[in-house]
Amino acid sequence: MTPSPPTSGTGIRFGTAYYWEYQRSPDLERDLDLMAEARIDTIRVGESVWSTWEPRDGEFALDWLTPVLDGAHERGMRVLLGTPTYAVPPWLSRKHPELAVVRAGGRAVPWGARQEVDFTSPVFLRHAERVIRQVVGRHGGHPAVLGIQLDNEPGLHLIHNDRVFERFVSWLADRYGDVARLNEEWGLAYWSHRLGDWGELWRPEGNTTPSYDLAWRRFQAELTTEFIAWQADLVRELVPEDRALTTCLAYQRPALDDVRLSERLTVTSGNAYYLPQDALTRDGPPEITWFSTGPAGLFQAADRMYGSKGRRFWVTETNASSIAGSQLNLPPYDGQLRQAAWALVARGAEMISYWHWHTLHDGAETYWGGILGHAMTPGRVYGEVAALGAELERAAEDVTGLTPDADVGFLYSHDSKWALEFQPPLTLDGRNPDKDSYERIVATFYQGAIDAGRQVAFLTPEREFNRLPTIVAPALYCLTDDLADALTSYVRGGGHLILTFRTGYADGEARARAEIAPGPLRALAGVRYLEYSTLLEPLPLHGPGLRDVARHWADGLEPEGAEPLARYDHHHFGRWPAITRHRVGDGAVTYVGTLPGRELTAELFRRPPAPPAVDPAGPGLVTAGAPQVTVHSAVNARGERLWFAHNWSERESTVTITAPATEVTGTRAPLPPGELRLAPFDVRVVR
Repeated sequence: MTPSPPTSGTGIRFGTAYYWEYQRSPDLERDLDLMAEARIDTIRVGESVWSTWEPRDGEFALDWLTPVLDGAHERGMRVLLGTPTYAVPPWLSRKHPELAVVRAGGRAVPWGARQEVDFTSPVFLRHAERVIRQVVGRHGGHPAVLGIQLDNEPGLHLIHNDRVFERFVSWLADRYGDVARLNEEWGLAYWSHRLGDWGELWRPEGNTTPSYDLAWRRFQAELTTEFIAWQADLVRELVPEDRALTTCLAYQRPALDDVRLSERLTVTSGNAYYLPQDALTRDGPPEITWFSTGPAGLFQAADRMYGSKGRRFWVTETNASSIAGSQLNLPPYDGQLRQAAWALVARGAEMISYWHWHTLHDGAETYWGGILGHAMTPGRVYGEVAALGAELERAAEDVTGLTPDADVGFLYSHDSKWALEFQPPLTLDGRNPDKDSYERIVATFYQGAIDAGRQVAFLTPEREFNRLPTIVAPALYCLTDDLADALTSYVRGGGHLILTFRTGYADGEARARAEIAPGPLRALAGVRYLEYSTLLEPLPLHGPGLRDVARHWADGLEPEGAEPLARYDHHHFGRWPAITRHRVGDGAVTYVGTLPGRELTAELFRRPPAPPAVDPAGPGLVTAGAPQVTVHSAVNARGERLWFAHNWSERESTVTITAPATEVTGTRAPLPPGELRLAPFDVRVVR
């Protein structure tokens, strides 16, 4: 059963992670007063310090947090209390060395960082339940507590411990019934892999079979979901019903299905880290890593969080200053903290919480900058945070209950991501596989949508998507027949479907289909192909009004009713179109057989086959064409549409207001139609 969403009150929660137990000379009253002055109304505590809660086996110290909760309550602040299960104490590791996570190849993860233990072990779960009952039982009912964060950033390891592998074998037996069916489904005649009984299943670290790997990744993600669900059920026994249940998601974790996991949470929370300074501009391709680059990367992180439940979300970690360790010190330029926060709000964030209050003096994250630096003295970053807090407070009534607009949906497939990590289609250096191929393809088309001024919603195959005029299926490699039928109905009903290479090439078991590509979408796309090629160098592309490059990949498309939109300029590949469009019923399919350059990708979204019948954003704010400007919109709880205009560069720019409006940021003055100035690194929000 899906929990109901939390009641977050009016406005946007503004927070920070606060660990006074880390400080050498803690000054709780001063810290909380400074937070209150900055309009910080939510703090996150307790999730990283199991050894402080339980310094020795069965010996608990719980009262040290009470002054923090009391002090927050006195100032009208709320607290997100974490369960400490992701950072185990040394005594537990020493007492039970068998809990260590075993990686592929049989090597145990040494204790000394975090998340080193097999969280599926009954021994671990027994100790975890005991500390959770102590911590949450003591503090979860405190009036300051807003909710409970269950663990932190789960899914870090693929766990290869013997006991986990035995569970995997049982999981397969439940799923497939007998080895005869498994042999058939996975094609195990190849290389003499046919099994005679379940005891002959080989270990995953020796595996070369795609279907096996996909099953292993699904199983590992289920273990993570199961662990968080177990904590949710336990905590729900201990706290009042109005407490929210969440966890902080790091979306790059290998053993994570954010959609399935979020079904057991009240609200999705996650990380929205980004590289600031010149990396937070319109220039440059997106990096595929744990932090985003460029405005599109930041918007994509937010849209993924919204897509986890299809609801507003909490940002439990975003950078206040430098991130990424001692070697990469990039505090944000003036205005960039404000820009990032409003971008996240525009896409559905109802909490912005900084990692973290003070820059740590010890430990692995000594150079992850907080709101206060090592000197513990308010400086420029604190001043910008305080100004932003005041601005969010003034805008509270306007930004309550924001639902972001969207006119493009992206079908995100964990199965396809995992399958294309195992057998990547792309190479960046001409030799080695790019294990981030799936995310690179997604990010390329997402960037194109943002460049074209579109707004994106991430969808799952199970969710309704007929409401959106354009759907993108980026590298939807593992395509089931049911989803192919749903996409066909969507197009025939008037939708515009953008398909990319590798979509539909395999079935739900990651098996290459024994039919002409793109398999069940062939008739819908109006093209077929019998061969494809890696592109070791970019090739020029041309079409009516189109010029750009094709990168990394080329499908040999043969139109079967589709119209070519762009072709390769090449003595061999020029025989095939690179991009086609096929009109079907009231809709159309655009097939993209390569990874196009940035301008051409944007043009695919600028040139839909027909304008949408209803513009979801309606009349309002429009850009003046400056490439460094983005405009997004959302509807608040009163049904009013807000427009968020960002200027991401050091150059002044403008946008055009086409109807009378009121500014939400700044002076809240009425604005007549006409040009609205955007200073360098500025954002303005109008209603």
